[in-house]
Amino acid sequence: MNWNPLRCRAQTGAAEAVMEAPSAKAYVPATPGRSGRRSLPRPFVFTVMVILAMLHAYIGWRLLPDLPLDGAGIAAGIGFLALSCLLIPAGLLARAIRRQPLSDRLALAGLLAAGLFSSLFVLTLLRDIVLLAIGLTFSSALNAELSRGSALAVPITAALMSLVGYINARRRARIVEVDIPITGLPDALQEFTIAQISDVHVGPTIKRRHIEDIVTRVNALGADLIAITGDLVDGSVADLAGHTAPLAGLDAPHGAYFVTGNHEYYSGAAAWVRELRRLGLRVLINEHVVLRHRGAQLLVAGVTDYSAHRFDPLQRSDPHAAIAGAPGDIGIHILLAHQPRSAHAAEAAGFDLQLSGHTHGGQFLPWNFFVRLQQPFTAGLRRLGNLWVYTSRGTGYWGPPKRLGAPSEITYIRLLKAGA
Repeated sequence: MNWNPLRCRAQTGAAEAVMEAPSAKAYVPATPGRSGRRSLPRPFVFTVMVILAMLHAYIGWRLLPDLPLDGAGIAAGIGFLALSCLLIPAGLLARAIRRQPLSDRLALAGLLAAGLFSSLFVLTLLRDIVLLAIGLTFSSALNAELSRGSALAVPITAALMSLVGYINARRRARIVEVDIPITGLPDALQEFTIAQISDVHVGPTIKRRHIEDIVTRVNALGADLIAITGDLVDGSVADLAGHTAPLAGLDAPHGAYFVTGNHEYYSGAAAWVRELRRLGLRVLINEHVVLRHRGAQLLVAGVTDYSAHRFDPLQRSDPHAAIAGAPGDIGIHILLAHQPRSAHAAEAAGFDLQLSGHTHGGQFLPWNFFVRLQQPFTAGLRRLGNLWVYTSRGTGYWGPPKRLGAPSEITYIRLLKAGA
């Protein structure tokens, strides 16, 4: 990897930064197209439609016969499931519609249907497992009686879960305060603070007003530094620049830093890197900045998303490259990495703290149990060797506007000397 160090100083009051940047040519992210959209292949769309139809048919087959419905009620149930089956893919493909607000409204309808369907399917499957266990253990009469009662409980519970999840998703993100003990932290960096936001997913259902509120609340924290750990957007710069514009108002003594998430690559990473730099954010692409705070130095590095190389081989996430050339007298080494699974390479590279997102904490039950199959950490503060890893549950949401058991957050991190 060829490095072309560009040393530039940015001074705001007592804050001073020295930036080590790779050559612009080597680190301009690839983009799938002018608009940032990637069209889905037709065989894939057809396969998804078939699977969705089969899963909806399963729900109808297992629930409708046991519900207290007449012929008209059964027909209405079938119609509802058919509508859901059509709305879900239509909502996911709504970005192809240029007309507004039709596109956003169709997307919202499809995402709401997806959230309800998810709960319906999971509860129907759990009901079948319980009924099978009861049928093998107790009498068939008891099984039949429970079948009728549980069939009604499934859609009611799914609807309640979706309603509560929608309210949780759309409410303001809570402020989560986290103290992180760092061994050998210099006295000057005691109680150094970082405001972290992650996984906002500006798109069909998260707009400018939401971003304005986030910016106001983050600035009110008065943190020394602001970190945005990826998945900021779901859409092109052309469509969303007006909604992300308030990010220019983020204000901290040492500035605001951004690293790409996987959704930036779905949305046209090159254009978004340029746009966010225009707004005044410092986009870190396998590189670092050395900051001076009250006479002590700290290093803030950032890597591209863990999966970036699938979009552009030059964009492979590399914590070792991000820390390369760092001075030897640094008080703490901090890495911004969208996915928690960057942690093993970060620990080997010598970082003290990694800030991540990506998981959404699972976002809603039961998917929080499946996140750990892909990521080493789901949410919160964890330890890996000599590395602390904090994984944000996200400040927005992705897909269905639904959060259960994983509330959104703006994280206020305070660095403390270990044992203090």
